[in-house]
Amino acid sequence: MLSVVSTPQDLDDRFRAALTALGAPARRRDLGEPLPGGAPLTGAQALALFDAQLTSRLLDLAGRWLRSFGEGYYTIGSAGHEGNAAVAAALRPTDPALLHYRSGAFYCLRAAQASGAFPAGPEVPDAAGPAALIPDPRTPGDDGADADHSHDAGVPDPEAVSGTGAAGPDADPSDSAPASSGSGAEPSVPGAEPSAPGVGPSDLGVSPSGAAAGADVEIGSGEATSTGAPLVDGGAPGGSAEVEAASLPASAGVAVDAAGSATAGVPELPLPDPDDAHATAARDVLRGMVASAEEPIAGGRHKVFGRADLAVIPTTSTIASHLPRAVGMGLALERLRRNGRRADGDAAPWPPDAIVVCSFGDASVNHATATAAFNTAGWYDHTGLRIPVLFVCEDNGLGISVRSPEGWVAATLRAKPGIRYFAADGTDVAEAYRVAGEAAAWVRRHRRPAVLHLGTVRLMGHAGADAETAYRSPAEIAADVARDPLLATARRLVEAGYATGEELLARYDERGWQIRRLAEEVLDEPKLASPVDVVAELAPRRPVRISRAVADAGTRAAGPTAGARAEAFGGKLPELAGPLTLAQSINAALADGMLDHPGMAVFGEDVAAKGGVYGVTKGLRDRFGAARVFDTLLDETSILGLGLGAGVAGMLPVPEIQYLAYLHNAEDQIRGEAATMRFFSRGAFRNPMVVRVAGLAYQEGFGGHFHNDNSVAVLRDVPGLVIAVPARPDDAAPMLRTCLAAAEIDGAVSVFLEPIALYHTRDLYSDGDGEWLAEYAEPGAWAARHVPIGRARVYGVGSAEDLTIITFGNGVRMSLRAAATLADEGIGSRVVDLRWLAPLPVADIIREASATGRVLVVDETRRSGGVGEGVIAALVDGGYVGTARRVAGLDSFVPLGPAARQVLVSEEAITQGARTLLAR
Repeated sequence: MLSVVSTPQDLDDRFRAALTALGAPARRRDLGEPLPGGAPLTGAQALALFDAQLTSRLLDLAGRWLRSFGEGYYTIGSAGHEGNAAVAAALRPTDPALLHYRSGAFYCLRAAQASGAFPAGPEVPDAAGPAALIPDPRTPGDDGADADHSHDAGVPDPEAVSGTGAAGPDADPSDSAPASSGSGAEPSVPGAEPSAPGVGPSDLGVSPSGAAAGADVEIGSGEATSTGAPLVDGGAPGGSAEVEAASLPASAGVAVDAAGSATAGVPELPLPDPDDAHATAARDVLRGMVASAEEPIAGGRHKVFGRADLAVIPTTSTIASHLPRAVGMGLALERLRRNGRRADGDAAPWPPDAIVVCSFGDASVNHATATAAFNTAGWYDHTGLRIPVLFVCEDNGLGISVRSPEGWVAATLRAKPGIRYFAADGTDVAEAYRVAGEAAAWVRRHRRPAVLHLGTVRLMGHAGADAETAYRSPAEIAADVARDPLLATARRLVEAGYATGEELLARYDERGWQIRRLAEEVLDEPKLASPVDVVAELAPRRPVRISRAVADAGTRAAGPTAGARAEAFGGKLPELAGPLTLAQSINAALADGMLDHPGMAVFGEDVAAKGGVYGVTKGLRDRFGAARVFDTLLDETSILGLGLGAGVAGMLPVPEIQYLAYLHNAEDQIRGEAATMRFFSRGAFRNPMVVRVAGLAYQEGFGGHFHNDNSVAVLRDVPGLVIAVPARPDDAAPMLRTCLAAAEIDGAVSVFLEPIALYHTRDLYSDGDGEWLAEYAEPGAWAARHVPIGRARVYGVGSAEDLTIITFGNGVRMSLRAAATLADEGIGSRVVDLRWLAPLPVADIIREASATGRVLVVDETRRSGGVGEGVIAALVDGGYVGTARRVAGLDSFVPLGPAARQVLVSEEAITQGARTLLAR
């Protein structure tokens, strides 16, 4: 009896039976001829799409096979989503792509495109005809549409129509429609009426009783049949010839007879080249599955789709957390298209008319990050700012086991203002290719966002451990199997006369042998074998180069660019303005950074017109223009996503998060996206960024939890992230220069946490003493005053021999005041300002602690999960043998008004803590 579960064995058996039943066409057609019916594909192109699809399918089966004997570590596959090969074919290999985890066929086709192996399209007899909408995807360049290159950032586009996605006068007549399926019929996507009758079991070559038409085999029984044999001893490689043949799983896509020999056949179509682009792509994917250190993008750190030469940017997200980055990349592409240079002066990494494509599943439509990305793209489109992004929603109707309600995804995507809607049946490569081509051409021409809603199916469950029968009926599973996109492409090839079923089966078998051979080869490749190997690309630190970059910036500012600098500051250079506050010093350093880094952009809520809620960015927009200093919508996820995309594109983004408490709803953009990019791409991609965050507590007259947040534990837990906390004006500017240089040199991601309560502080010990102010260093002194990452600052008070106080942020000012009080009592203290919370200045901590043997850690964050825990741990790990004590904030949110004093560290608590420690 026919199995109702789409297991690897079952899916392979069904496909074989169906191919056998397809037989031969009535007449043969040359591969160079277009598909019948006006489809914008030749037979050769359709065959290339089939090759990408079958390679992806066989990789899924290989992943399950590898896992069966403990040598594979990833079984989420692309089965049922192979229609995304048509999306890849409709794009150019120079269009940057951020792909979700069911993108095997897209990846294989992109590899074929980049190698020049994807055939040329059909001749276009009439440029106004449907085929004219499909650009030649093989080479970059103008697609024949007169793209408008005249709209700068922040300047409303007269073509932009609020909330409609309608095009301007240069659009095709069909562009005025508010929503388009890309064809005259509704697409076959879940929740929509199909444009053609559904495919039933008989269309698979399977009779209602379950017997495969034209094949005398029993399918899904687990017994050895003419289509394959069960695995022996887990299917591990090795053994005698008989064992080797018997252990070859049907999931590897190779038919064997009882004697173990390959099925004979002399196909008229040439068999796949064992060393073609699809085989190379397959090797990449297999290496990821087995965690090979030779995998080309992540080097065994994770299974991702990515390769720099294919413009495929790795994304580890299982949801839509990469969509905000895609929007940021679209924004950056437009800026690079105008000036053609990156922050480092190199040429833009992609052609001027490139577009960004990002794919995701239907369940991800409901995720906050997807909502943020759609909203931001539509918001900017509404203002006239161009965002050339093609979102691709691959809709199989399920999020693991949770169903997308019928019609929900289509209704949701259609309702997104400012985003043009296209839809296609992803199981039909001709339709998917045509509609994807229309969508890509529309985005490329108008530089505006669109979404392609691609109907797909799910085969073999969510992943290897997924028991679909727990939440899907046999009828539902059978319906998806009946719409198998790989079989649909095979049927089209045979019906059109390009191949026989036997030839396609031979092609499937040959590629199966190739993938089996590749799988066995990658098993022997080395794995990451040491901690050093694993973290090598996490966050490289090149302090000498960073120091040199800071010095070079000072040389330029004092020499070749001195005139431009004087003009930018309106003749009032900050080093001549007298002592500055913390906020003024940061403002001046930002201006100097903008002058030295042409690709630097400052953006966030209220940073441009208002100059920031605390005036820290005041005047920057007037000096550097709205394209480089601009206000964003109120959404931290989108602000960080803009920065992530801009950084990957080669800019130097400096986004601002208005308050530390606002960061927490968007922190995964730093943890899961920013910090992982270099780690999971072996440095091939990076997203340099300096995130300015106003935070910490002690604001007078304005407070409550959201404006006095003292929680930084979530940041300190992010591997490789740099966390800077400047307390003094004369530290703020050099530390900011260091972070900017680290972003440029190492691709570092830094959080520049600015203590709000110290922004405008002027005095230290008494009113009017002005001792918290500091002069701004002239450019010639920048090298001498450089502050390396991970180095502390030490203040000596009195003899500085009795006590070491280790602190940061607001704690520096309070500790210096407390140390002065202790000095009056004859107690000498050294106050250590950590300055960097990650990496901690461990060497300085150990040295200064050992100098006195008594350490008081003053931590304005919370006692649990606070910075003080890390300092104490560093002392213990470093072999410190003296005494130590902590003064920290309570494990409480910061309340409003005077009640805040009950939970925060005070000068009195520091003084009392010191006395208690000294009395031991």
